[in-house]
Amino acid sequence: MLKQLKKWNTMRNQILFIFLFVMIIVLLIVGLLTLRHVSFLLKSNAEKQIHQVAIEANGRIESLYEQINMSSKLVITDEGVQDILTKPVDGEEISFQERQKLMGHVNRIMGNTDGIFSFQIFSSGQQRVIPLDEGLLKNRIDKKWIEKAKQTKGGLVWIGDDPLDKNNFLAIRGVSLIERKYENGGYLLISINRDHFQFAKSENQYSILLDENEKPIVQNYNGDISEIISNPESIIHLDEGEYIVTKETSNLTGWTVLILTPVSELTKGLAGIRTSIILSGVAGAIIFMIFSLFLSTVITRPIVHLTKTMQHAGQGTLTLNPDVSSVNEINELNSTYNQLVKETNHLIRMVYQKEILRSRSELKALQAQINPHFLFNTLDALHWSLEEKNEDELSEVVIAMSDLFRYTITKETDDDWVYIKDEIKHIGDYMEIMKMRFGDRLHWEVFLPKDFEHVRIPKLIIQPLVENAILHGTGNKVGDSLVTVTVEEIKTDRLRISVQDDGPGMDRDRINQIANSMKISGVASTRGKGIAISNVNKRLKLYYNETLHSELLIESEPNKGTRISFEIPVNGGD
Repeated sequence: MLKQLKKWNTMRNQILFIFLFVMIIVLLIVGLLTLRHVSFLLKSNAEKQIHQVAIEANGRIESLYEQINMSSKLVITDEGVQDILTKPVDGEEISFQERQKLMGHVNRIMGNTDGIFSFQIFSSGQQRVIPLDEGLLKNRIDKKWIEKAKQTKGGLVWIGDDPLDKNNFLAIRGVSLIERKYENGGYLLISINRDHFQFAKSENQYSILLDENEKPIVQNYNGDISEIISNPESIIHLDEGEYIVTKETSNLTGWTVLILTPVSELTKGLAGIRTSIILSGVAGAIIFMIFSLFLSTVITRPIVHLTKTMQHAGQGTLTLNPDVSSVNEINELNSTYNQLVKETNHLIRMVYQKEILRSRSELKALQAQINPHFLFNTLDALHWSLEEKNEDELSEVVIAMSDLFRYTITKETDDDWVYIKDEIKHIGDYMEIMKMRFGDRLHWEVFLPKDFEHVRIPKLIIQPLVENAILHGTGNKVGDSLVTVTVEEIKTDRLRISVQDDGPGMDRDRINQIANSMKISGVASTRGKGIAISNVNKRLKLYYNETLHSELLIESEPNKGTRISFEIPVNGGD
């Protein structure tokens, strides 16, 4: 049994087991996080859509209400209506021909308004004027609504269901006689089509419209709505299950739109997503197992071959390595390695020292370079212009980009120092290319006194800040944007160089975060404006050493833009 276990204790099997174990854990974590995140997004998006439906329904009802209000106001203020209703007040009778003529006139007004079924006009004595049949207002509606119409003095009073026709609603407003110092001249009874207040868009949803007294106007829920109205939570339990309640109250009418959506409707897509994640995980595990088996074989085969080769080597001069308890291949390699230690010890030391020196040299070379991520931004700007520009314009863009790249990747001066005017020209080329992306809304200004055009500065020390201002200023702002580069003398031997944009700016916490991260580690946050700022700050310290009296100064306010400046000696840091 022990021999059988030792047979399986190989590096290949251990690598395969570890790879599979890690892969299963990763797939499990990613699957759970993905499912949770997708569930949240589905529910959140669905709630937003439902809320938008409630807003749209409320807006449509407000629009319909306002149309009814305006149309009825046109009727009660109409000169013909005013003249006809003045007669009963003066003790005169209204003839049939006058009533007939008035009815045609009112019907023309009503025809321009959606939702109104009919207008009925009553005199101050509550006698029906139109339609042409006889009748009293008090026999049509309760007298409390007549009193309320008097009190509102011409305002629209919502009555509710029409007792004679359940397909319509009723509203009333008093008619004030303008020529008689707004004396009560009669009443306008408005019949409104119920169908125009329906706003439910799904059979699975319940929709309820409440008036200002929380009485239902229209609804498609047949149960008791008192629990729904009094429920303060966004989720309510009904007999059929859980429902999300969306409310929207109108400031115009005081009415409230309630939409009840089943929670199951919001999460019905999760089952398919869950199945897809499980199937993807199983497929990924199988694929990873196959590749892990192949990779473990590739890794262990050279070690086995090396072990067999080293077994034939002679004695060495390296220090003997103590025996270790490990897998079979490593034990064999360690045993063979001990024979070569004495002869190769000095060689390893020499190679090790050379590798350290070479690594340090490469590290310094890499630290001296600027990450040319802005070159990719210029290529992106060219991409944006390919479908919009003609061949001549594209030729000019390519020439400008060629100059930009030549300046960036060539070393035309000793120690990588250039004149300020050359750096400004390079910025101008960069701006022209960026304009291909942002169009005419990108503007820039440069203030460089002629006395300082030949001051030497490190190459590409201003351009990253300009690029930063464009990407986070112009790129995050709607409309025209201005980037300003200013060179000014603050002392006889010192200059201040500043780059300013009028973008969204930063708050104090974000500025402190960038400053603190540069002080602690020398590398700013990888989000926002930290990369270019940190790069310039580190290069200023390297180039000017002790002659740099202060680091980068960041000045910014939300919605007022950002200004980044630094001071350098006129003599170029010598």
